[in-house]
Amino acid sequence: MKKGAIWLCLFGAVLAVAVACSWGYLKENLNLGLDLRGGAEVVLQAVPEDGQTVTADDMEALKEIMRKRVDNIGVSEPLIQLEGSDRIIVQLAGVDNPDEAISILGRTAKLEFRGPRGDVILTGADLADAKGVRNPGATNPREENVISLQFSDEGSKKFADATARYLNQTISIYIDGEEIMSPTVNQIISTGQAQITGGYTLEQAVAEAAVLKGGALPVDVEVMSKRTVGPSLGADSLQKSLYAGLTGMALLLAFIILYYRLPGVVAAVSLVVYTLILTWLIAWLNITLTLPGIAGFVLSIGMAVDANIVIYERLREEIANDKSLPAAVTASFRRALWTILDSNITTLIAAAVLFQFGTGSIQGFAVTLAVGIVVSMFSALVVTHYLLKWCADVPSFAKHIGLFTSVKGGVGRA
Repeated sequence: MKKGAIWLCLFGAVLAVAVACSWGYLKENLNLGLDLRGGAEVVLQAVPEDGQTVTADDMEALKEIMRKRVDNIGVSEPLIQLEGSDRIIVQLAGVDNPDEAISILGRTAKLEFRGPRGDVILTGADLADAKGVRNPGATNPREENVISLQFSDEGSKKFADATARYLNQTISIYIDGEEIMSPTVNQIISTGQAQITGGYTLEQAVAEAAVLKGGALPVDVEVMSKRTVGPSLGADSLQKSLYAGLTGMALLLAFIILYYRLPGVVAAVSLVVYTLILTWLIAWLNITLTLPGIAGFVLSIGMAVDANIVIYERLREEIANDKSLPAAVTASFRRALWTILDSNITTLIAAAVLFQFGTGSIQGFAVTLAVGIVVSMFSALVVTHYLLKWCADVPSFAKHIGLFTSVKGGVGRA
């Protein structure tokens, strides 16, 4: 058996195993966006105090605090973006309770410890950590679930000084101006730890701790709009997108096989490899796949087919010039290289511009398109190249030049 045939058999076996193993991996690791998975989207409007304006720094701080809050309540791959100069959009894919998540996002979360005369001792800025935990030693039902606070080094020093100053007096804890509790200080606390009780369920304690840990908002916000996408609607969008993509690919492959014959079959195999690599990269890089992202994916398939067409037209020309089949394959890739690089690099520049100046779904489209273009160049210039070289090395293929082109020409001279 010729070396080319051996390589083709090995490649086919590896590809079959890769296809068989991909479904389970992608099902577990592919991150679907709000429009494909379902979830919630909320638009928040910054509301400045009288006589003040919302600055760009305020909005960046607001965005970062929102990200911390979402991370603390366990929502993976949130999409948080600024809109205009005073709005922020938060998309939470796959959340079980959208209303609860939305209520957490809109909280001001201003934490204060006040002395007996109302003087502020510590604020949320002095916090290092906050957790909602069970209190196994509680005898009072209101203390079964608590918010455990850990102050920073500076906050711990302030708290120790305050407990020494107000020994046998009360220190009140306020959240958003509401008094939560006013315990009596029985001893000096130098560990920098405190607990907030209030008859919380464990879920409420965890949520409240997430808000406090994320920090107080630099400006007040109000909910301008909220939208919930049900899981069934997201699944329907995903199913239709996959159906459209597969149908388009099938028609494309049928055309290229009928027109280019054996190289068309090679292109079809190369596109399967391209699809596998791209979806693996999307899963591995934790790129959130959305409907615009799928559009970028489909567009990059077209770019991959374009590269193959350029190569095959060059192959026809080389065969028409009476070159041997192996020499024609090598020459066609060499002549097509700069054309392919030029067209793809210009598209990469366009994708970079879209990512830099776009937002949300536009950025998702740009990322998927850019990754797809890089993978398409690899599949065309590497995978297709070697598959054609191996095919040209198989005598039963090489002696039937009609499998490679309809152009009449010899294959005897190098």
